[in-house]
Amino acid sequence: MKLIYDHVRLWYWFYLLILPLFLISCSTQEKEVEKESKMPNIIYILADDMGYGDVSVLNNKSKIQTTSIDLLAETGIVFTDAHSTSAVCTPSRYSILTGRYPWRSDLPKGVLWTNDGAFIRQERETVASMLQKQGYNTGVIGKWHLGWDWVFKSEDSKEIDFSKEVSRSPNTAGFDYSYCILASLDIPPYVYVENTKPTAVPDSIVPGTSIGQYDFWRTGLLAPDLRFDDVLPNFTRRAVGFIEKQNEEKPFFLYFPLAAPHTPIVPSKEFQGKSGVNPYLDFCLEVDWSVGEIIKALKQKGVYDNTIVVFASDNGSSSRSANYPVLLSNGHNSSGGVRGAKGDIFEGGHRIPFIMSFPKLLKEKREYTKPVSLVDFMATVADVTNFELNDQTAEDSFSLYSLLQNNNSELPERPVVNAASSGSLALRENQWKLEMCAGSGGWLSHPTNKEAEEAGLPKYQLYNLNADPTEQYNLIESNEKRVAEMTSRLKDYVKNGRTTSGAFQKNNTDLSEQYEWMLN
Repeated sequence: MKLIYDHVRLWYWFYLLILPLFLISCSTQEKEVEKESKMPNIIYILADDMGYGDVSVLNNKSKIQTTSIDLLAETGIVFTDAHSTSAVCTPSRYSILTGRYPWRSDLPKGVLWTNDGAFIRQERETVASMLQKQGYNTGVIGKWHLGWDWVFKSEDSKEIDFSKEVSRSPNTAGFDYSYCILASLDIPPYVYVENTKPTAVPDSIVPGTSIGQYDFWRTGLLAPDLRFDDVLPNFTRRAVGFIEKQNEEKPFFLYFPLAAPHTPIVPSKEFQGKSGVNPYLDFCLEVDWSVGEIIKALKQKGVYDNTIVVFASDNGSSSRSANYPVLLSNGHNSSGGVRGAKGDIFEGGHRIPFIMSFPKLLKEKREYTKPVSLVDFMATVADVTNFELNDQTAEDSFSLYSLLQNNNSELPERPVVNAASSGSLALRENQWKLEMCAGSGGWLSHPTNKEAEEAGLPKYQLYNLNADPTEQYNLIESNEKRVAEMTSRLKDYVKNGRTTSGAFQKNNTDLSEQYEWMLN
């Protein structure tokens, strides 16, 4: 009888104490497995006009140390030959979010201004709308510069009614949450818009400053809740808040396009003078601080390892705004030693810092030296999330995902097409770069296209970047066959509406009218 009693008591204690602990353990293990296997979070930090040479992991002669950006590199891929699709703001942003070259769009060259309206067509898939379909919570905080549609006080005027909601905003481009300024911080009106609604009605006009000054901005309407030197800290606080509010059961995508170090160059008080060189480098250090705040928030949330963090710049740095003479006299080269700056077809216009961190798969730094482009983001994210792209989507985007999976993998050879601010194109194939203009294609570097044409320089340029990384020796006249072959391929890329494999896609505009060489 005692034996039976002891047996019953043993099972009693098992059910009372041991079994619950076992079930809790199993549940915890299941949650850990589920957490480990869930889709990665994705954050894309886009600096504004920050040069290749302004990131210390890419420039061992840099006069500043970007310790937070360098930290991303420790568990990531450092792309040493990465390019924006354009040498100016709007088109680069278009290609990041659509996987399509911007010269195929309704804006083949230039940037958007105050009343230009929304740029991305509503029927076009974006990275954000694609991730929404995959169950992601999507947000954008920062400089939009892809346009939205204001409400005007009358049909005949361009006076904005700030009491009304905007339409065709980032929220219609796939973002669940948005908190943005319209364009660069030197383009009015100076107003925050949160989820289609201006956060405050402008109550003053701020006088503009002189172009060439560090703190340059244009005359325009100013909202009472926007202060130029608080825009970067404000965006950073809100980006951290977005991360903190995320539900761990649902992955998130945060597109975080900064308005710095673009003009107005207005570093916060604690960063003023920190570089010991000039306000531009001070502002770059504040950008690095912002990156550090994002890393800190991810770690505190416990999701850093399972988050892909991309850091890039939309184009090269501005030689005028950054004050290259001062930088160079102090031994700092924002373009990393290559020719040109923002706006140019030369390397300094579009060779940019590009780092992709993913601690879950990448345990150490890897340098990747072949050409890649910011247009590759959409195809990469599609592969990460197992999303099948159709022929009408991401026509120019090549996936980089295999590099995240295998530290020794190499990408197939592919073309990279760049555009100058003038709309002039360049085709990069391995070490060869064909530039379809006579000059810089920009407005800051000489000779400009007009100056080159007036000087009787060849209409096009060809450089071997392995032998001539600073683009000093134009080989156009001694390589007729190569030039003809590359020109023919570039024509095909333009005409076919894509550079990736797939069905023909129509460009938004007739590019043969813009590019003379298309008619030859």
